[in-house]
Amino acid sequence: MRIWDIELKKLCRNHLLAEHRELHAIWSVITKNKKGYAHHPETMRWRGKLAALYRRHRQQVKELENRGYCHKSPLPIKYAKGLAQQKFFVNSLREQLEILRSKKCQCRI
Repeated sequence: MRIWDIELKKLCRNHLLAEHRELHAIWSVITKNKKGYAHHPETMRWRGKLAALYRRHRQQVKELENRGYCHKSPLPIKYAKGLAQQKFFVNSLREQLEILRSKKCQCRI
C-alpha cells in the first residue's frame, strides 16, 4: 500500500492506477473506520490530512484523464478535512525514487 510523493506524470500506467486504488482504500479505511490496514504506516500518515489526500486524488483524476481514462470514482468532499498538505513520508523522496528505479517499470524517473 503506497501513495507516492512523486509527480504523477512520472508514474507509469501500473503505478498510477495502483496508487489510485490504494488512495481509495486508505480513504475508505479512514472515513468508515474500517479495521483492515488501519494501522498500516501509509494509512497512518494520512490521518488528519484528508484534505491533502483529497487534493492528491484530484491530481490523480487530472493525470488519468490526461492519459485518456474516464474517471468514475469521486470522493465525497465532506470528509476532506484536516491538513491540506502532506509533510510526513514513510520513505523519503529519494528512497521512493530508488524503489521505483529498482522495479524496472516504465516510470519516468
